[in-house]
Amino acid sequence: MKLDILKLDASSAGNIDLAEEIFGLEVRRDILHRMVTWQLAKRRAGTHKVKEKSEISATTKKFVRQKGSGGARHGSRKAVQFRGGGVAHGPRVRDHSHDLTKKFRKLALKTALSAKAKDGKLVVLDSADFSESKTKALAVAFDKLGWKSALIIDGASVNEGFARAARNIPQIDVLPQVGANVYDILRRDTLVLTKGAVEALEARLK
Repeated sequence: MKLDILKLDASSAGNIDLAEEIFGLEVRRDILHRMVTWQLAKRRAGTHKVKEKSEISATTKKFVRQKGSGGARHGSRKAVQFRGGGVAHGPRVRDHSHDLTKKFRKLALKTALSAKAKDGKLVVLDSADFSESKTKALAVAFDKLGWKSALIIDGASVNEGFARAARNIPQIDVLPQVGANVYDILRRDTLVLTKGAVEALEARLK
């Protein structure tokens, strides 16, 4: 699979061959869905909690006589139907994460890359070097390239000036290659990989 290489000034810098086994797979939505669910589940703190009946501090004295009142035979103010009582079947502190094999996670990342390539939303950038560190200048460059919502993935590390300039541009994310993940790839419209990122991802996923 051949793809043109662009520079930040929108000029061409040749082309690159992309590995078919990474960027040319069949797009399976079920794999992407399972991977995104796994990622979001891992992010959950799981600290949600309510007080149950046994944790409420209230009287257990029988507060209405057994017979003759015409009402129910209550023996505790902790019961769930009373104001200030416990909560029935409420959330408890727990771990929401679940297992997903390394092989499956690797396949999901390949599938996400292939999905962007198939949709024509994959762009290869010559390099993400930007010495100005000015958000306004980088925003102008992105407008020229037509990037309104993009994830930009660099090689082993992200250029400091580029990362600083891109920080305040809405819907633009910048990650090093090691941080490439399915959720961030899918949540942005355009996926931009530097040549260094392509090499690193192919070495990582082959």
